[in-house]
Amino acid sequence: MVSNEFYFDARGEKERIKRAYEALKEERESKRVGYYNLPDDREMVQKIKDFCDNSEFIQNEMQNIVVVGIGGSSLGTKAIHSMLLHRRDKRINLFFLENPDPVDIEKILNRKSKTRRVKRYNTFFIMISKSGTTIETTSIGKFLMQEYDFKLDSWAFKDQSAIITDEGSPLDKLANEYGLNVFHIPHNVGGRFSVLSAVGLLPLYMAGYDIEALLEGARAMRDDFFERKMDDLVVKAMFYVDNKDRYPMNVLFSYASEFKHFNEWYVQLWAESLGKIDKDGNRVGLTPIHLIGAIDQHSFLQLIVQGPLNKTVTVLKVKDFENDMIIPDISIPYLEKTNFVNAKEFQELLNAECDATVQSMIDQNVPVDLLEVDRLNEYNAGYLVMYFEILTSLAGFFLNINTYDQPGVEFGKKILRKRFGAE
Repeated sequence: MVSNEFYFDARGEKERIKRAYEALKEERESKRVGYYNLPDDREMVQKIKDFCDNSEFIQNEMQNIVVVGIGGSSLGTKAIHSMLLHRRDKRINLFFLENPDPVDIEKILNRKSKTRRVKRYNTFFIMISKSGTTIETTSIGKFLMQEYDFKLDSWAFKDQSAIITDEGSPLDKLANEYGLNVFHIPHNVGGRFSVLSAVGLLPLYMAGYDIEALLEGARAMRDDFFERKMDDLVVKAMFYVDNKDRYPMNVLFSYASEFKHFNEWYVQLWAESLGKIDKDGNRVGLTPIHLIGAIDQHSFLQLIVQGPLNKTVTVLKVKDFENDMIIPDISIPYLEKTNFVNAKEFQELLNAECDATVQSMIDQNVPVDLLEVDRLNEYNAGYLVMYFEILTSLAGFFLNINTYDQPGVEFGKKILRKRFGAE
């Protein structure tokens, strides 16, 4: 389960809170915005299970999954995978090819090693692009076809690959012509909101995660919100927007290394959704910053507590890591001052540091809220995904913008095409 503790005051704002609920309810019921309903897509879950469970290659030969995608096509899956990797029984390697960085591609594929893990006979490849023409994704896909000698019409390619894209996209047309495995992203679900669609569910299920529990957690959070049980979340978004000039930066300070990629997913979701020109022609936005505790207590925390008071902070804490590793009761000469944590569990130390950090920020008048999960599991991962997605939608409503487009991203794409003579 997930709990919240807030330090924001919204007395006298009942009407604005009501309007925010109504706006998101209209988005959902009109089906203009589809991510709200992804947790209910039983048909997609069953399609994924049938596909994987009936594949001899996936069941008996697959050792690796390579996800080829960038941004919303990979960040959410990577976030959940890294958050839950330590809990998994099924030992399938999950690799992400995102950036057209030749050194990174070489490193992941380990091409020059005689003991390379990503081999043709043991790897399933998933290409993900909502538009079907993402230049980074298609370029890496072409390289993989050459590297592993895959032909579009070969049996091996059909058996060891899948495409996830919008219905009717160029990739979808390719899949239909050559009889390739294809899963569709709903048209009304944007890429950065798509992790609870086939984009995340297919690779996560193949890798051994409980996708039904993931969706159950997301559904619980969504239902709590639309049943008007989440006023504190609306107040949080309202506070951010009302104080956007005073506090233009929003920090997610997560106290577990397992949240590193979740934090990166949050950065894309927040930045790409909220950095816009509003309906009155003003440039608006909130800048996301992601930190990991206790590591960043020794770097960025100093700026937060004694630098300019221009940041809000959400602290994400895990109550129980389900790990009883203990700090040895050893006294080392000259280091006796550190003995006060001897014989304590590591998680007790980390969470005490988390609590101390929260209190230090409160003492320094930094706007802060605390988000706690009882443990790291699929249910809570789904809950957190939906929590931050709805928070983003609420902030977009209060900013008076279109939360779901990204016209600014297209500027660079047009320049790139022109540079390569592809106008």
